[in-house]
Amino acid sequence: MDKTIATFKKNKFQEIRVGIREFKGNDLVDIRTWTMTQGTEQMVPTAKGVSANITLLSELKKSLDEVEKVLRENKMI
Repeated sequence: MDKTIATFKKNKFQEIRVGIREFKGNDLVDIRTWTMTQGTEQMVPTAKGVSANITLLSELKKSLDEVEKVLRENKMI
């Protein structure tokens, strides 16, 4: 499967895309920065990001929940 699930702006020229990708027979959760190519409106993926096997999704979610909890406790969000 190769599907983008969510996209949100990082800054004027970049965005973050969250999706599911297949690479060498492995299904991955992919969170990656995409950037606009110079002189065009086309977005291309960068090396900045993380891909993890879909079997690690529950651990990733727990980790992000913990990040949110700490940020809330410290009144950062």
